[in-house]
Amino acid sequence: PQAAFARTDIRNCSADPPYLPPTATNTSARLATLRAIMRAHGVHAYIVPSTDAHMSEYIAERDSRVGWLTGFTGSAGTSVVTQDKAALWTDSRYWTQAERQMDCNWELHKTIWVESISLWILDAVPAGGNVSLDPFLFSIDTWNSFSEALHGSGRTLIPIETNLVDQAWGDQRPPPASSEIYSLPEAFTGSSWQEKVAGIRQRMEQHARRPTAVLLSGLEETAWLFNLRGDDIPYNPVFYSYTLLTNASISLFVDEARLSASARQTLRAACPGPLCVELLEYGQACASLRRYAQGNVTIWLGTEYTNYGLYSVIPQEKLLEDSYSPVMMAKAVKNAKEQELLRAAHVRDAVAVIQYLLWLEKMVPQGQVDEFSGAQQIDALRRAQEHSRGPSFKTISASG
Repeated sequence: PQAAFARTDIRNCSADPPYLPPTATNTSARLATLRAIMRAHGVHAYIVPSTDAHMSEYIAERDSRVGWLTGFTGSAGTSVVTQDKAALWTDSRYWTQAERQMDCNWELHKTIWVESISLWILDAVPAGGNVSLDPFLFSIDTWNSFSEALHGSGRTLIPIETNLVDQAWGDQRPPPASSEIYSLPEAFTGSSWQEKVAGIRQRMEQHARRPTAVLLSGLEETAWLFNLRGDDIPYNPVFYSYTLLTNASISLFVDEARLSASARQTLRAACPGPLCVELLEYGQACASLRRYAQGNVTIWLGTEYTNYGLYSVIPQEKLLEDSYSPVMMAKAVKNAKEQELLRAAHVRDAVAVIQYLLWLEKMVPQGQVDEFSGAQQIDALRRAQEHSRGPSFKTISASG
């Protein structure tokens, strides 16, 4: 009886001809372009992850490489392309979505394990083949997992710093963020950025290994440390940046032109001196880190948010590794002011939710609400509350 109700909203690649729903993306031209670039680089398999250079959970459209290449727009997935195959790995939240969005160029694998991806690569790439990836888009752990899985197999894992998907995407790729990076008003911070920097430097001094610098890669780390905010990524008040904080200097790698006048003023107020923030181009982070790492230094970093590309320029003996940087640990402990603000924000949010429940009681019996209009209504009620800067993720709304 099931066969009579064949779904028309998902692809059917075993039908002749294959059936694709209107939601599927035609990826033939994109794959052909990428494969030509791979051949030029001598690459037999290319791995594309769904994150950015800061291991962000949410990413900007510009970093949605899996989305552009496959048509699949879920928040988690890894794709691999060879000269004659293409596959996507994602978790159970997204299996139906992937079947709706991908065309028949793509195999869907219903797992996210590196082991599963590696086995597929070993099967698809003959011995002597090169497997490549962009080292700035992989966490240290994920890089190590692929490296171990391919070790001794006759396939070589080669990092290529030019992103091949970006090359294929070309001028169709969305431009970099250009909106303003602004200072958080003092009323919302509980401590100044100078106090935060002093606190981190104190942790460096008290550490048995006496690190000379802390490297910050997670976007919220830099935003928290300097009390700055931006909107480079939807639903997240962050901006693209790295920070190298030493015991005597502070380097902030950011698009300086985007800093508001007051933000620039607060960062440069104590120049020259140990509380002077040197503003450097975002793209210079790797070269600056490489230069700094040549000295007699020890660099403290959190492995969860540092990409392999940056990590690999620091000699092993000059590294101090924790899962999370001292800034991430400090940020996790809220001061009295932050606690008070958190509670007040929850009260305002509760008011919006109660208003929404009242609205639903009135509207649902009239048959006036669907999931989409309901989501729009609660978003509007939250926006109407004081200090609202929008939701922290797209409202997930379901009924029935």
